[in-house]
Parts: sequence; structure tokens; C-alpha cells
Amino acid sequence: MSHHLDSPIARQDIRLDITDLYVFGGETGTAFVINVCHSIAGPVPEPGYHPEGMYEFKVDLDGDAVEDLTYRITFDPRDAAGLQRFVLRRTSGDDAMDPNAEGTILARGTVGETVSTASGLRIWAGKAGDPFWIEPDVLHAVGHAFQDGTVIDLNGWDPTRAKNLFAGHTVYSIVLEVPNAELLGGATGNNRIGVWAVATLATDAGGWRPINRVGLPMIHPLFTQFNEDLGNRLNAGRPADDFAIYGEVVSKAIAGAVAANGTSEDPQGYGVKVAHRFFPNILPYEVGTPAAFGFVEWNGRSLTDNAPDVMFSIAANTPVRLGIGKESVTAKPSKTFPYVPRASS
Repeated sequence: MSHHLDSPIARQDIRLDITDLYVFGGETGTAFVINVCHSIAGPVPEPGYHPEGMYEFKVDLDGDAVEDLTYRITFDPRDAAGLQRFVLRRTSGDDAMDPNAEGTILARGTVGETVSTASGLRIWAGKAGDPFWIEPDVLHAVGHAFQDGTVIDLNGWDPTRAKNLFAGHTVYSIVLEVPNAELLGGATGNNRIGVWAVATLATDAGGWRPINRVGLPMIHPLFTQFNEDLGNRLNAGRPADDFAIYGEVVSKAIAGAVAANGTSEDPQGYGVKVAHRFFPNILPYEVGTPAAFGFVEWNGRSLTDNAPDVMFSIAANTPVRLGIGKESVTAKPSKTFPYVPRASS
């Protein structure tokens, strides 16, 4: 699981559970994608998007781990035909950090339809196939190793029988493509941005409760499978505070697993270095370049990047293979907008 069903709070209403964040070069600009409401959780009374929720793409333009732009999507309740209307707003500067800022309305539309603006911005929301893959036995072995400070125990696991836990499953996607010139209008001379996504829920008191926060993939499967309180806490707060708050616990988890596996002469030092790489929990991307989430560099994330192998291996300081890849995805992404796979049903 990249971020699927990652905490008790997120599981209370999976319409607000962000399973994945993708950022890559699209046909006409930079594409931002989040998926929610995964079918693996079972039937949902009203699937789709929470009408009292708020879905946001946060963009840092100057490397300080604080958002300079926010693209916010809100949805109406389902109508008699089961459709939802949505509104896309943009806030910038100090307003980008304020969930109550009104912002500028960029687009309005209905789920299942592509909406384009005069500037070339495009947005689509709707049911799609899940392009992510994970092998459940490897997933749980990795979780135990980093929770318990043990080796990654795959004794008895047969990689030739590896399976994709999410094959045939569906999600509800939000796909936003922003022209690069519009996206970088406030940048300070380079094309490097940092991106994360947030899902929040309106409270009775008039505020917003954080439900999910996603930057890099696989942070939760590594450290919170068996520590659900940490899962809840990682979904709150802001990236700029991540290392100060979570750096020690993550460093220790990495050091314990690395020491047990004997893959470093200095497990503690290695743990600190990797924790600094993981935090702030932001997905970096150089606008206008091909996205690739790999061992050498994290530059956005395409819909087919093998994030589990990369993140598990970096954290353990030893190769960790799932035994499956993008061929295990039953619905394939498209090269044309909205890019996400067609839903199987």
C-alpha cells in the first residue's frame, strides 16, 4: 500500500483517504493526480468524493517546505443521477496556507467530464482503475522489520507466486493539469517545485480536520502498518515540521532494521541520513522534465513508477523486490488526458 487505508482516521471515511499522489509532465503542462475511495475497502454507501471535504494540491515554489500555491477542489453531494459537481479554486501567498481563504475560482464541472479553461488548465474527476501495485507478503514483512527492528523475513515466500493485491480494483481520481508558465509564475528562477496533497473534513465548529497528507509514496507502509497512532499523526501537521517531530522515531526504525540486516557499519548514522531524505515529506519535481521516481533521484512520480522497490530498498539499505511490476496492473494508464486507467467496472 502506498498510502491506502493508512490510518484509523483515514479509514473512517475512505472518500477522504488519499491512496497515491502522482506528479508528471502531461500533454500541455504539469499533471497532478490523487486517488481516493479505494474499492478494496468494500462497498461505500455513497462512493466518490466527500461533500463536506476539501482536496488540495500544495505546491512549494522556493524550497522552504511551505506552500506558495494551493489548488483546492470541493464537491457537492451526489445528485439523483449519482453525479457530483465540483469547484476548483486557487490560492497563493499567505492564503495558500489558509484553509478558509476564499481563493479564485478557476473551474466548475461535473464528475466524469473534462473541464478546460481559457489558459489551458484542465481538470477531471471520476472513477478509475488503480495503477499502483503491491505484493502483500512483502508489504507485511517490511512493516514488521521496521516496527520490530528485525530482518525482512521472507522465508517461505515464493516470488514466482507474487500477486498484486490491487489488481482489478478501482479508485476515484482527481486529475489537474496546469500550464507550466501559469504554475511557475511566482517562482524564483528555477523549475524545481515540491508537491504534497491534503484531504480535510469540515468540523461542526467551522474549522477543518486533517484526514490525510501525502507527499512521498510508501512512508506509511514502512513505518505505520503496526503503529497506527503514528499513522494518524503523520497525516496531520505540515511538511516543514516533519523532521523535528518525526525524525527521531523514523531514524530509530531504520537503524533497527538496518542493524538487524547487517547492511551498514553505522546503522544510526544511516537512519538519520535517510530520515533527512524522507522529511520534509514532499514529492520534488522539476517542471518540464520526464518524471521518474527512482533510486538515484526522485523527480515527480509517473503512474507506472515502481515506488515500493525504491523506498523499501533505500530504507533497508539492501535490495527488496516485490516480484511483480507494472505488468500486474489490470487497467493500464493512458498517454492522453486524464491519463489514469479506465475503471474495470
